[in-house]
Amino acid sequence: MQAATLAAHRFGFAETGLAGLRADPRGWVQVQFGAPEPLDDRGLLGSAEVGPLTRRVLRRALMAAAPDAVAATPGTMTPARPEPADPDRRALRRAGLDALQRRWQHAVASGTPVFERWVMFWSNHFCVASTKGAMLGMVWPHEREAIRPHATGRFAAMLRAATLHPAMLIYLDNAQSIGPGSRAGRRRERGLNENLARELLELHTLGVHGGYTQADVTELARLLTGWTVTRDDEMKTVFQPALHEPGPKRVLGRVYREGPEAVDALFEDLSRHPSTARFVATKLARHFVADDPPAALVDALAARFVASDGDLGAVARTLFDHDLAWRSDTAPKFRRPEELLIASHRLLKLPIVRTEKLALELAQMGQPAGRAPSPQGWPDRREDWLAPDALYKRVEWAAALAAEHADRADARALAALAWGDDLGAATRRQVERADSGTQALALLLASPEMQWR
Repeated sequence: MQAATLAAHRFGFAETGLAGLRADPRGWVQVQFGAPEPLDDRGLLGSAEVGPLTRRVLRRALMAAAPDAVAATPGTMTPARPEPADPDRRALRRAGLDALQRRWQHAVASGTPVFERWVMFWSNHFCVASTKGAMLGMVWPHEREAIRPHATGRFAAMLRAATLHPAMLIYLDNAQSIGPGSRAGRRRERGLNENLARELLELHTLGVHGGYTQADVTELARLLTGWTVTRDDEMKTVFQPALHEPGPKRVLGRVYREGPEAVDALFEDLSRHPSTARFVATKLARHFVADDPPAALVDALAARFVASDGDLGAVARTLFDHDLAWRSDTAPKFRRPEELLIASHRLLKLPIVRTEKLALELAQMGQPAGRAPSPQGWPDRREDWLAPDALYKRVEWAAALAAEHADRADARALAALAWGDDLGAATRRQVERADSGTQALALLLASPEMQWR
């Protein structure tokens, strides 16, 4: 596979033509991290605006004793739903759809698509999901406020922003965690919650085999007590001393003093732990290169992570300049449904409209937007997506998209432009022999070249 094809499809989403990449494919990728195209977030509601809406919606639902009223999240629904009667619910729904539309449209039209893939990787790494009522509308603000601004900065800064964002504190229940020995803990039945501490070690930094123990999880949970979300409409992150477990805490052999300053020392130490470098390097290489990435590539990324003190821009440059990342004989990656949706729209230069319809289609293909099944985020290996029913749904989706937009492009010419000599003989033959433009486009969108990257 030519380097230009790898740049466009393995590292980006898809490009209508490869001519502009052929002169310097690596340079095309690298320059995106020096000057990424900013997301236009004007008019989108952030967590500070979403919070009051969420509080009021939940309050009304509780008063009405109707749990089902908050079961689905705006912009991330699986079934089609009528417009809610509650004006706050309508506003929350619209905020979610607007944020999702802007996110997808930016990925479709951006001149720096590899950087957009990079942001989405980190958003999935620090996964939050709208699978509980209190998370209504919080997923996309978390990405915009905690992930995107730190995507080429230090890992420690992103770790802090992502962990202490209201969305993460709510999603992983730290907002409800109370130190048993704190002033509040001595008066209440509720106590320590270890969810955030466990996922912080297992999923966000060291990894499950990174060398921590259950005692480390418990001590870390004690350290994180006090970091909560205001109970008023604002839903802001605050440190409340009355909830904080008093006394020092020992995590991974280091003792941290009582108080809010401990988290900053903790995030620095976790970011500098060798297991974090290895865990992050493996995930990056797996996502961007291969399900089973070359050991030498992982070693190089881990070494760069350590040497640069977690500089994510430096790690990106190492990844996208390494010869092993550009091997043409590496087994391809299977696109997740969201990647397929964005790549297809990008290939056709098709704007994102009717976002709710697209969200429904994405859910039918197995990836409801913003609703990852667990804090692990969406899986990244082919076996997680290559089920017969899932493949059938993709073919159905490709046929429907082609039927609706057959006049958008000549599939035969588009195939040659987007893949060049790397278009497989079987796909080329099928597209050329198609009975109509609609069938040709459907065959291209359902082809191995489009499903794999």
